[in-house]
Amino acid sequence: MKKASAFEIAAARGWNLLNEGKPFTPIFTLFLYAIYHASRWDVPSFWGAFALGAVIALPVFALYFKYDFPLFLRNYLWLPLVAAIVLWKDGRIDIGLYAGAVLVFLFFTVYFWGTFYYHLRIGTSWWNFRRFWKLVLKNSDSTSGNAQEQLPKFLLLLFLMDTAAGHWTSGGLFGGTFSFVSYALFVIALGLYAWVLHRNLFDWKPKEIPTYTHNAEPPKEAVSGKVFVLVVDGMRKDRFEEADAPFMKMMRTAGTEYTQMETVYPARTVVCFSSMFTGTYPREHGITSNMVWKLGIKVESIFDSLRKAGKKGRLLGIAHLIDSMGDDVESVTAVMHNDKADRNIMERAKLVMQEQDPDLLVVQFIATDQTGHSMGALYDEYRIKIEEVDRLIKEFVLWLEAEGFADNATFIVCADHGQADGIGGHGHLDEGERFVPFFLCGPDIRAGVKVEEKHSLVSAAPTIAYLLGAPYPNRSRGPVLLEAVESRTEPEPESTSSDEGSEAAWKTGS
Repeated sequence: MKKASAFEIAAARGWNLLNEGKPFTPIFTLFLYAIYHASRWDVPSFWGAFALGAVIALPVFALYFKYDFPLFLRNYLWLPLVAAIVLWKDGRIDIGLYAGAVLVFLFFTVYFWGTFYYHLRIGTSWWNFRRFWKLVLKNSDSTSGNAQEQLPKFLLLLFLMDTAAGHWTSGGLFGGTFSFVSYALFVIALGLYAWVLHRNLFDWKPKEIPTYTHNAEPPKEAVSGKVFVLVVDGMRKDRFEEADAPFMKMMRTAGTEYTQMETVYPARTVVCFSSMFTGTYPREHGITSNMVWKLGIKVESIFDSLRKAGKKGRLLGIAHLIDSMGDDVESVTAVMHNDKADRNIMERAKLVMQEQDPDLLVVQFIATDQTGHSMGALYDEYRIKIEEVDRLIKEFVLWLEAEGFADNATFIVCADHGQADGIGGHGHLDEGERFVPFFLCGPDIRAGVKVEEKHSLVSAAPTIAYLLGAPYPNRSRGPVLLEAVESRTEPEPESTSSDEGSEAAWKTGS
């Protein structure tokens, strides 16, 4: 299993400029406008008009960078576009520009991204566009593939640029109905419109825990010898239940399950991993999307905490995670056929254990997430990937036991986020994204327990610190998951007899 090369790390960062919705909108708008007018590039006045149009549209670029208009709020994006056309009815209505923009967008998302890119990276079929076009139109995440969000945004921006540029080339910046006052009022109204909508209708963002971790003092001695966190990236909770995944479900029965484990917002992979392993939220650790503008988290991670205790942790994952966790990441290449990805990751995990023997090993299995993105989360291929990773996790756990690494070890199995309909989207917490599978098992974990109260993935870091006898990360807000690790002197649940059988079966690998 190869490490991610320096080129792949740089390419991953570059791709995020086009993949993440916020940077994509201005990049696509400016690029499309310039390409459409390529025949005028040799006319000096064109570039002046282009620059001026971009400057005039800058306040709207800024507002659309700040406000995502997630999920159903994207329906409200059409009103500013209609208002602009009605307000400046003598503005330039270049049908070729707008039709070309829509066609280029669909080509980029459906063919370049959904077919060409995924074929080269993970080996999907050259015919993947036959399904991908439907996924793009339904997609609701925070990426450039969210057609219902991106279309009204870049169409309005193109209209503003073209109207301003047209007036400039006609002899003046403003003219007719397009006046300085009308445009200033439009920008102010759009800002208030976005603010009011997000303040009053954007009510599904998880509430943050206001205090730092304080529900338990770190034990003087470690509870567990090692902790293994097996993250099935992008595994939807309902699709996990549908999948034939006997080993993970046996581990769940043999331990403690958190049935209402909630991810963070925005539910993007680098954001979620950063919150899981710092114990806090994006506004505090500084990672707010997969596009990391300033490398490195701004707070301590669980890996920092372990170093304070003289212990070691490693995170085995793709190149994106280096942007937040830096040298604590053992990178793996994500450029391989998707049918081989998780097996290669598992083999690399074995090598990390043999060569480094860390106290904490986090393993990111990526094939389920990649299948959801390329083929959709509601199709059979996605469920099959969950079933495949179940067999690999069984193989890995049994190998750890045979090699002696699993003695007195705790296993945490979870997803960082789920996936919505469309192109396996995630980010805005649509149905299928928000609540994720999460369970612990091991000799120091209570068996047969289901915790129904809502919890957050920010509890992962302090719980790992508690299990390994390390201090909590300095900004950890999640409470330790004590329901799983409390003293076994308490009465066991009534279902203990069957659960003890499942636990014994798991330990013997049957």
